[in-house]
Amino acid sequence: MECKELTDIDDITRNINSSNALTDIGHTLSEIVENIRRLRNDREDNLSTKEKKRKDIEKEVLETRARINLHLDKLQNAILKDLKTREEEDINKIRRLLKSMTDKEEEITELQTNISNIKQYASELQTFLALKHIEKDVVAEEKHIQSMVKSDGANQVDFSCKINPTLQGFVSAIEKFGDVMVTADPCKMIILKQKDKQVQMMVAVTPLTINSLKPSLQQTLDSTLTFTTGCSLLPDCRMVLSCLAKQVIEVFKPDGSLDFEIGNFGWVFDVTYIGDDSVAVTSGYEKDCIQINLIILKTRKVKKTLKVNSVNCGLACSDDKLIYCAGKDGIKMISLNDESIVSVIKSSVAKFSYVETFKDNIYYTNQFTKTVTCCDFQGNTRWVFSNASVLVGPFGISVDGDGNVYVVGNRTNNVVIISPGGEHFKELLISENGLNEPMVIHIDRSSNKMLVSNTMGKAFVYNLK
Repeated sequence: MECKELTDIDDITRNINSSNALTDIGHTLSEIVENIRRLRNDREDNLSTKEKKRKDIEKEVLETRARINLHLDKLQNAILKDLKTREEEDINKIRRLLKSMTDKEEEITELQTNISNIKQYASELQTFLALKHIEKDVVAEEKHIQSMVKSDGANQVDFSCKINPTLQGFVSAIEKFGDVMVTADPCKMIILKQKDKQVQMMVAVTPLTINSLKPSLQQTLDSTLTFTTGCSLLPDCRMVLSCLAKQVIEVFKPDGSLDFEIGNFGWVFDVTYIGDDSVAVTSGYEKDCIQINLIILKTRKVKKTLKVNSVNCGLACSDDKLIYCAGKDGIKMISLNDESIVSVIKSSVAKFSYVETFKDNIYYTNQFTKTVTCCDFQGNTRWVFSNASVLVGPFGISVDGDGNVYVVGNRTNNVVIISPGGEHFKELLISENGLNEPMVIHIDRSSNKMLVSNTMGKAFVYNLK
């Protein structure tokens, strides 16, 4: 049997050494090595940054410990000084009494000697006269002894100490020095292969900037909610709106139709996704709104209620922690693991303040001062944005993956985007885009989608480009 369609191997390999194949493969391997070198440099830079950050955190921890030690030393020295002073005062009283008793004892001994001499040598008349005089001295001595018994120096003094209850509870109340928060963002370096030249090179992903950003409307939600105070995009492209007026949350399908509604679980204000098909819902600003409910969407049931003992309005999730606006108590953070609560901002925030986090920053709004504030997790202000010509009534706030800040202007009927450093801004959406008293906003950083909702009625989903 003949194999007519087979090619002679000699024909295939002839002149292979002089062909472009080896050259192309050689170039490709060189480019791969170059890409590895660039990636290695990028990772080494990241390592040095981590070391510096670790040293900064260590320094902050040690400085905080030193301040605590210094303050405790001052408190300790103050109470020990007070103890020493009180001890010396009491010792001086007792010593004065002992001196007085010694003097009186000598006087009485002298009287006893006089009586003995009178018995031996005095006549009856002399004894009679001396006895009258001695009786007066004895009465005086008895009165003096009684007065000494009643004096402060004769009191049985004991020392005790009532330790400040705050200090007594210090060890049990403060279970950890702080929280080390790790944020991980995808590497912004990718390898592109240009097919025409067969070249591979490292390039940075083009970031979203306020000047280049052009949102495109993807869909419109027609909601029947009358006071929308929260919104969130879910990983499966569903959407959640929360309503203060109806005290419910509504879940919408990816096509914009209503999926289901959850109510009758308590007060409702803001909503945010926390993972595991669950959302957290704050309860608002009324005096009895002191809990945050965690709800499983699949079962539509509350799986846990967090008692926060303060009002709670705007809400954000960072890793395993919830950050919420607590009115006069500032901004607080509660752990989803052990439910411990720490204060981030101690000064009061507005009743309808909203909050968002990105990396090591916290952002929050204040409709009364018409401001957007950026601070770190220790409450140190990094920048404040205020421009009443473009932003009035700032409520909902969100941040994209490049650190750009998006804020709704409830009174200016717009969405304003602010650069990561707070220096630049522009109007992204206006009333002509359908905004009518917009209230809340949320950006899904993984898909670059933005959900904006008016106070009543419509909500909009945009693609950010």
